[in-house]
Amino acid sequence: MLFSSTGDLDPPAGQSPSRPAGPRRGPAVARRVALQMTSYVGTPGAEPSTGPEPSRRPDGPTGTTPATDAGATPATDAGTTPGSGSSIDGGSDTGSGGGRSPRRRWPWWVELPVMAAIGLVVALVIKTCLFQVFTIPSGSMENTLRVHDRVAVNKLAVLTGWEPKPGEPVVFRDPGNWLPNQPDTSGTLPGAFDAVLSFVGLLPPKDDNYLVKRVIATGGQTVQCAGTVLRVDGHPVAEPYLHAGDDSCSGLDFGPVTVPQGYVWVEGDHRSNSADSRYHRDGPGDGAVPVANVVGPAAAVVWPLGHVDWFGWSGR
Repeated sequence: MLFSSTGDLDPPAGQSPSRPAGPRRGPAVARRVALQMTSYVGTPGAEPSTGPEPSRRPDGPTGTTPATDAGATPATDAGTTPGSGSSIDGGSDTGSGGGRSPRRRWPWWVELPVMAAIGLVVALVIKTCLFQVFTIPSGSMENTLRVHDRVAVNKLAVLTGWEPKPGEPVVFRDPGNWLPNQPDTSGTLPGAFDAVLSFVGLLPPKDDNYLVKRVIATGGQTVQCAGTVLRVDGHPVAEPYLHAGDDSCSGLDFGPVTVPQGYVWVEGDHRSNSADSRYHRDGPGDGAVPVANVVGPAAAVVWPLGHVDWFGWSGR
């Protein structure tokens, strides 16, 4: 098949050369022309086409239309080179045209420390603003709390203005000589590791001395115990939480004692096995604990699963 200098087919014998042949082409002829044209159009380094590209639809904005025959390679603009514009299939351009490059992933030895650091920060925020976990070391609060229970203290209540009230179990820092000195493990590697985990809240505090007792009276109130009856401001107090077999005084009468302002009077639920305010009358608060030492209300037992319990927002 021959092409003229204008790219049209030579007219068949008997047909006037002046008559346009393009509109009368048959589908088969147009298909063969398109297949031949795709070997040149849009191919870098190929010779330019000798005629217009056949098309089944109107020309696009740049004057060319990609060929749509089955198996044909889509054609690009005559002045377009790969990497200088958007691709036909909509994929990302990795050439010099400024397309987005694939996202680069960090190596695992970078990702792991970053993830660990983020986890520690989240744990620290939870400990500071939501809950902090403590371990029960003794049976002074049985059967409400048992030895080795993990207790969650509500720190959010403290941040929102909570103040201790009678009947609430609270965790507080040792006001002075209530507990024996704890062994110092800060100089050892395991001790330093535990200190970091305790600081962010993943482990209960190790080096600081904390206790848990129930608030009996607050600043300005008068507390006393005689026989088996505990009284606050002269009114008897019902104590359904007491350990089985114990009464409110458990053989130790005292009072009346007026609790100083800014202090709380605390006692254990296992009254006969609790060295609480009753046994520390020689302290600065006459046995009471400074409110500043109170960490917050014991809101729940979170471990072990068999002892899980919820005491309420403020531990009531």
